[in-house]
Amino acid sequence: MDEITFHTRLHRPGTILDVGAHDGLLAIPLARLPGARVMAFEPLPSAFARLRAAVAASGLGVELRAEALGAEPGTLTLSVPVLDGVAQEQWASVAKDYAAFGSVTTQRHDVPVITVDQLGLPDLQHLKVDAEGFEEEVLRGAAATLTRCRPVLSLEVEERHRAGATRDVPALLASLGNETRFWLGGAMRPLAEFDAATMQVASPDPAVFGACDPYVFTFYAWPRERGAEVLAQLG
Repeated sequence: MDEITFHTRLHRPGTILDVGAHDGLLAIPLARLPGARVMAFEPLPSAFARLRAAVAASGLGVELRAEALGAEPGTLTLSVPVLDGVAQEQWASVAKDYAAFGSVTTQRHDVPVITVDQLGLPDLQHLKVDAEGFEEEVLRGAAATLTRCRPVLSLEVEERHRAGATRDVPALLASLGNETRFWLGGAMRPLAEFDAATMQVASPDPAVFGACDPYVFTFYAWPRERGAEVLAQLG
């Protein structure tokens, strides 16, 4: 199950936050759902320009934000590794600087940071997070909103971006009353079945390609009180 299918099956009218929207591959389809108000956050200037163009071409009313989201407001450095002259945008991160990898050079951008809670959303129904190691900070800055609105979530969480993330992010979600699972083999599996040592073998070096098979990095979460309803809707 991919993220679009997950959020579409569980759709409720209200606000959808796409954190790390990149080119809008998730934000644009979700903006077509009935009653959806999509806010797309993308702090990387080159990706934001493509996102803006894609949204304009779609004719949809996606709200575009060039900030990063985190645990507190401020400014952070967004680092983008460059390999053979090509910016590896999918690795852009405010959580790390790639200084340890001599195989790449690095672009750096100072970007503004706000929190989800600053938005004061009364109706957050869906939250997608793809922040290259910064997922925990995004969630900490969203704690009040998650507690108040009880949305469903999809998150890309990888040990190669931040050691311990596949333990710490679900633990934080659990402390906020959420259950986290992952999709594998045609089923939504309990987190207890996830093993980072065998399901997330990959290098943190952008110049080193390849990963284990299966490579599980997308996790899905929802409020515990909605568990039976969510699993029934997901089939």
